[in-house]
Amino acid sequence: MTTIPTFSIADFLAADDPVPAAQALCRACHDIGFLYVVDHGVPADFVEHYFGLLEQFFALPDAVKAGIDKRRSPHFRGWEAVGAELTNNRVDHREQLDLCTEHPPYGPEAEPPYLRLDGPNPWLPDEVLPGFRAAVEQFFAETGRVAWTLMEAMSLGLGLDRHHLRNLFGERPFSLVKLIHYPTTPPGEAGVNAHHDAGFLTVLLQHGVGGLQAQGPDGEWIDVDPPAGAFIINVGEMLQALTANYFVAATHRVIATEERFSSAYFHGPDLRTPLHALPLPARFADAVAASPRHRAAGFMATRHELLDGAEGIDSTSAPVFGEQMWNYYVRSYPEVVETHFPGAVPSA
Repeated sequence: MTTIPTFSIADFLAADDPVPAAQALCRACHDIGFLYVVDHGVPADFVEHYFGLLEQFFALPDAVKAGIDKRRSPHFRGWEAVGAELTNNRVDHREQLDLCTEHPPYGPEAEPPYLRLDGPNPWLPDEVLPGFRAAVEQFFAETGRVAWTLMEAMSLGLGLDRHHLRNLFGERPFSLVKLIHYPTTPPGEAGVNAHHDAGFLTVLLQHGVGGLQAQGPDGEWIDVDPPAGAFIINVGEMLQALTANYFVAATHRVIATEERFSSAYFHGPDLRTPLHALPLPARFADAVAASPRHRAAGFMATRHELLDGAEGIDSTSAPVFGEQMWNYYVRSYPEVVETHFPGAVPSA
């Protein structure tokens, strides 16, 4: 497969029998783990407004953005300068603002530590960038709606009740939004290095400039070049775990040949959600058994494993979603972890 399939939400919702479209969606998640979603209903004028504010945010002086510096947040939320995140223990050349679903915090001593990921977002005063917070919160809502619809389609395509996946998400779903600015990538480096997404599924919108690449089944890199207005969807490691590797979390990276802006929504359940395999019909396990690539599909290594010399995508899944996210934060932000959770990160 050298092309990325397209899925129409409007056609799925209007179909007298939505199962064939749902099955095609699941085949895309099995074959490559990436797809384009069109006819999603997110207004184009909102997208333009949102990206206008996103670009205005990144144009602010660093001293202003530092008022919500991620290093101050025990919940790993806020702004980070270029080079602050590690992927596969390598520096990413991108600047970001990370914000998550807001729930009351469990508290600074909560155990296991991943429960401490719940908490408030830091926001700039509205007078600094009027309307910015409202636009980000609308982006959460719009992309979340797209993700919930895709979950219904995935449930049907996997031979389950339409609401099966949604019912797994618990009382405090935990989703993440990234607002991202890529300067031109230095030679031999990456805007973001090759990786899997740790969560359930990702809804991404890139604003006019490419650079995202997905690794196809043959190991070659495929340029991700969506139709105008389409969202890019990719499978996260949680769905790979829940489907016992029938779905694959595709390896992807970004190499920006010019300045690039994007924003991604990472759809996730309650941090306490266990990653037990879904009760799928036997044909899905048979398909995995028949495919060496699916049988061997791994997960992103923990920071401990990386420092011990493990490969970046050659590990096993965490048993609980919160632990999966905790591994991501510890792997990607050792400085933040050391600030707020001293001793939790091994030294290099």
